[in-house]
Amino acid sequence: MSRYSRARKAHAETIEGRRAVLEALRADIEITRILIADNVESGNQIREIHQLARNSDTELQVISRRDLDRQSRTKKSQGVIAVLPDRRYAQVEDIILTADAARQPPLIAVLDGIVDPHNLGAIARTAHAAGGHGLIIPERRAASVSPGAMRASAGALVHIPVARVPNIAKTLGHLQNLGLQTVALDAGADSNYRDADLTIPTALVIGSEERGISRNALQHCDITVSIPMSGPVASLNASVSAAIVLYEAVRQRTDASVAAATETPP
Repeated sequence: MSRYSRARKAHAETIEGRRAVLEALRADIEITRILIADNVESGNQIREIHQLARNSDTELQVISRRDLDRQSRTKKSQGVIAVLPDRRYAQVEDIILTADAARQPPLIAVLDGIVDPHNLGAIARTAHAAGGHGLIIPERRAASVSPGAMRASAGALVHIPVARVPNIAKTLGHLQNLGLQTVALDAGADSNYRDADLTIPTALVIGSEERGISRNALQHCDITVSIPMSGPVASLNASVSAAIVLYEAVRQRTDASVAAATETPP
């Protein structure tokens, strides 16, 4: 058994794919080593990975494609894998502090049972692009920050904090005590998502792909909203739904900032 097989057996955390590894290097994320297949086609991204690895004194190992494929969990590594130390999830309070440091009202995506790592990665990518301050996911029966999720996020999971909690419902209650409104996104709700005030501190709750938001979590949500639908399709993908509402928050907050900037003093 090669040392790369042993690393996989020990469940080392990895980031896979050229773009995701580049984002990790640019963000100065702690990386144990970078593995590159010996037959990988050189290009701008590969050259930059080499350069950034040298600049940061990150160990870079060129190995056979066979050994690299054994290490890969996604099987879509594009010939590049970054091996990380054991990942440390953020605390819920860390996410709030991130918003406070930016002097912004918190905007957090709470994922209640999202099991598809691609959905987790896509939501993380949108949340980061929309200026969200973090994600909260459950410890059990849900997707975690895995190589597949990291790749689907195009590196966004390197930049946005993720808290992993034992109980989503209790965490929503904790967020309420911290002054956040909890907004459930549910296809059966009567209220339109545009009617919610998303300029204030908000935790947006997105349910699982099949079961939606659990009953216990719904009991800890201040309001429930839906996205209007027409046609035969009953609902949208969880990551698409999250993107629509997150960017509604962007629109509202941008409009509020512009209005505040143009107000004349009395």
